[in-house]
Amino acid sequence: MRKQESSDGLWNPPTYHPIKNWLGMFVSAAVASTLCWFALEYFTASAKRPKEATSQLEPGERNVIRIFKAASRSVVFITTLQSQRDPFDIFGDGPPRQGTGSGFVWDRRGHIITNFHVIRDATTVRIRLPDRSTWIARVVGRAPNSDIAVLRINAPASKLFPISVGRSDHLQVGQNVLAIGNPFGLDRTLTTGVVSALNRQIRSLSGRPILGVIQTDAAINPGNSGGPLLDSAGRLIGINTAIKSPSRASAGIGFAVPVDTVNKIVPQLIRYGRLRHPRLGVVPYQDTEMMRSLGKIGVMIGQVKADGPAGRVGIQGMRTTQDGDIILGDIILAINQIRITNVESLMTTLENFKIGQIVTLRIDRGGRILNFRVKLY
Repeated sequence: MRKQESSDGLWNPPTYHPIKNWLGMFVSAAVASTLCWFALEYFTASAKRPKEATSQLEPGERNVIRIFKAASRSVVFITTLQSQRDPFDIFGDGPPRQGTGSGFVWDRRGHIITNFHVIRDATTVRIRLPDRSTWIARVVGRAPNSDIAVLRINAPASKLFPISVGRSDHLQVGQNVLAIGNPFGLDRTLTTGVVSALNRQIRSLSGRPILGVIQTDAAINPGNSGGPLLDSAGRLIGINTAIKSPSRASAGIGFAVPVDTVNKIVPQLIRYGRLRHPRLGVVPYQDTEMMRSLGKIGVMIGQVKADGPAGRVGIQGMRTTQDGDIILGDIILAINQIRITNVESLMTTLENFKIGQIVTLRIDRGGRILNFRVKLY
């Protein structure tokens, strides 16, 4: 195109055409967008990675999934309300304090098993089933020394799936375990681990020792209490009860009350509302200083119930002569060859037997060792 010149010899710009200018801008923008799109697709495609086909689950994974689907139907969410008395509230109780825990269905009659410490001092206990329905529970029985409690709800049998019960006497360190519960309110949470140790001992709220406890590294946190510990077949082997941790969160050391203890206690709580302990019919003399001064290890008998099992076979307690001298009572050394060292071990050992069972007591009477066969009641 030739330049247009004015009469004075200067160059004049071409005449402005709006339509032609708009079309040119549109074409340029379209070309630029197309080039950008091709460039973006090229670089994005080069950055994408091919998707791999989903691999089949390992047999161990499938087993864990199967166990969780089956057992989680038995696990319940427990919410408790406890009235919190405010000494400065002259009009009544202050706002209730709320707690949470776990439990599991024991039978189709609506019995729920949990830890005693989960429902301790609760004025209201609510149970939420896996179908999200909520039920008010009543406390059927308590066993504080073993940290076990039985609740009951009036839910229809169709909503209740009793847990499969196993054994704890054949457990081995290293075998796989699974824990299901509601840690920090996160319902139906699954954690896995192994049996870390057996025959541990923990203290109940009453101060009495719980023996034969299972130690596991499966994560157990606040809210897991009362939930089931399962073996690799999905059977109940314990109740998750306590952890050892300075932060109150899982540190890999959890404890579960063994199912053999649960199976012994729960039927009594359902039937009687309390645990009926076998008795000897004696009152121990609890003076450890005197026993230490005598150089004796065992439990001295302070009083004997005359018509009780011990009294009927001639076991003697402490007594005073006509001259005012004190004759020391018999000292229990062992029951069925289980050594008795103090009152605590005496009570714990008696709990291993049944009412009506005949046991052999090894007695120290003034240095003479005697054996008595006693029928517990």
